[in-house]
Amino acid sequence: MSSDTDLSPRSTRVVACLGGDATRIEQRTLPLPGPGELLLGVRAVGLCGTDLFKLDSGTARPGTVLGHELVGVVEARGAGVTAFDLGARIAVPHHVPCGRCAKCRRGSETLCETFRENLLEPGGFADFVLVRPRAVRRAARRVPDWMSDDTAVWMEPAACALRAIRHAALPGDGTAVVQGAGSMGLLHLLVLAAEFPGVGVIVVDPVAARRELAVRLGAVAAAVPGHDAARSVDRVSGGLGADAVFDTVGGAAALDSALALTREGGSVVLFAHAGDGERAGFDINGLFKHERRVLGSYSGGPAEQARVFELMCGGALDPAPLVSHHLPLDRFDDGVRLARTRVALKVVFTGAGASP
Repeated sequence: MSSDTDLSPRSTRVVACLGGDATRIEQRTLPLPGPGELLLGVRAVGLCGTDLFKLDSGTARPGTVLGHELVGVVEARGAGVTAFDLGARIAVPHHVPCGRCAKCRRGSETLCETFRENLLEPGGFADFVLVRPRAVRRAARRVPDWMSDDTAVWMEPAACALRAIRHAALPGDGTAVVQGAGSMGLLHLLVLAAEFPGVGVIVVDPVAARRELAVRLGAVAAAVPGHDAARSVDRVSGGLGADAVFDTVGGAAALDSALALTREGGSVVLFAHAGDGERAGFDINGLFKHERRVLGSYSGGPAEQARVFELMCGGALDPAPLVSHHLPLDRFDDGVRLARTRVALKVVFTGAGASP
């Protein structure tokens, strides 16, 4: 009798980086799933801001296959895998910490050296992906039949947003500001509403359509950067200032704006790349004397992934409305262009595992 691996695909179409921001479609040999591994047919994979950053900055090595916001269907199982049936839909992140090192024991799982390893081969922008054993054991989750791919594909990025929110130590009835109404800024809004429904969230963005969308998604106010934002924060917080500002824009100017919106004792959480080598220039005494905090938050760990998936399954969190465009893999360059020009809010590519 044939095994799962006997029937699995032997090659996969991928979007390969060529250096700089250039990519092309290639056909690659696909290894059979080994012990503890899963082979997924990709149904949906999101285009992340980090993917764009790597393309724009030229930091993706030639041959790299990007993509990590993944939903796929099980095509084959390696020896010993019994938790997932053939045909099951799976959401799985690309990074999983060791759970044992000093950083993991101190709550810094996303800084663990093991966490840096990409457990999706060759990467999410492909028709088929191998999932390595550690991700199969510790991070893969079966997507309920009723949950859409457009919801499940957000598990990994929503966990990143939740970790940032947890860093801020928000009071349950506080005021939060999200700078930037791109997909990750609006995702912060939705995760805040799901986890801290008593927090009033103000979204700051220069684009009117995105401010309007933020209000439809639950923001108590949406403002233009500058004086309009300051007035909105003053009104919503009763003159106190924001308990936390989440910066999804990046750079020194955005940091200055965020600090100006926080209350004494408030926090600024940086959740975006700055320019290469860019340095901040804020007034140190304004931070010191008023006990403000500035901290970074880059990714999400197993605890955040578990909580986000729980919120999704319970119906409290559904980021599907943030998906603006669906494209096949062979239109990858079009998706990148739409995201760069801000025509698209969120692009999701479909692979071989997508329903006909």
